[in-house]
Amino acid sequence: MRIAVVGAGLMGGGIAQVSAVAGHEVTLQDVGQESLTRGKDAIAASLDKFAQKGRISEQEAQDALARITTTTDLDAAGEAEIVIEAVFEKLEIKAEVFRRLDAICADDTVLATNTSAIPITTIAAVTERPEMVVGTHFFSPVPLMKLVELVRGYKTSDETLARARDFAEGVGKTVVVVNRDVAGFVTTRLITALAMEAIALVESGVASAEDVDTACRLGFGHAMGPLETADMTGVDIIFNATSNIYADSQDEKFSPPEILRRMVTAGDLGRKTGKGFYDYS
Repeated sequence: MRIAVVGAGLMGGGIAQVSAVAGHEVTLQDVGQESLTRGKDAIAASLDKFAQKGRISEQEAQDALARITTTTDLDAAGEAEIVIEAVFEKLEIKAEVFRRLDAICADDTVLATNTSAIPITTIAAVTERPEMVVGTHFFSPVPLMKLVELVRGYKTSDETLARARDFAEGVGKTVVVVNRDVAGFVTTRLITALAMEAIALVESGVASAEDVDTACRLGFGHAMGPLETADMTGVDIIFNATSNIYADSQDEKFSPPEILRRMVTAGDLGRKTGKGFYDYS
């Protein structure tokens, strides 16, 4: 099956990788050649690590990489049976991608979005085929994390959901289905609610980031604390996710604390910038 992935960042590259390993031909599209080169290099490095650890053979790694074609031309997505959008978590950016995909793709193409918080119905509304739009929320790092959250929009058809499920399970993922399209779905609502409370505790001086995370790891058995998770995911990503949920729900527990806003403005975005709630320099 031909898959197209729009966006060659961490998430898009990971989705392209697992799709190629599963035997699909993949078109990986991004607006800039530099992003595509960086994305494909990251995929190659990841596949090499999998081969070194014996999880796939060297030949399987080479074959998977060969199945991925990169392009800056979004029209190339028109050949795909399933298109997965994995661009920045801003509605206006995603909406423009879906408007263009709606014009480019065949009528029976599944248009999937990797959004972690924006309601699927809102994204689908910019197309003439809302029944073909579905949420496929992968988790980072995609090659390692087993979960995919499938989200049904208000008009998503049963057939579209079934095709998305078949694809996700075919690339080795376990699926949970979100039947009511609320902002943040299930997983993002849970993690952002915890993260906002953790950030508020640090902001008000109740406890340090280290102690909040230790409490969650040792007290609740979490693999990572919420602030470590925010740094790994990206402070800006967490900020955008909780802002989207708050805009939709007006639930105060999702209102971003002031310190989170300041960190995003200052560029302290976590591991990717060397500083977030922790210093990685």
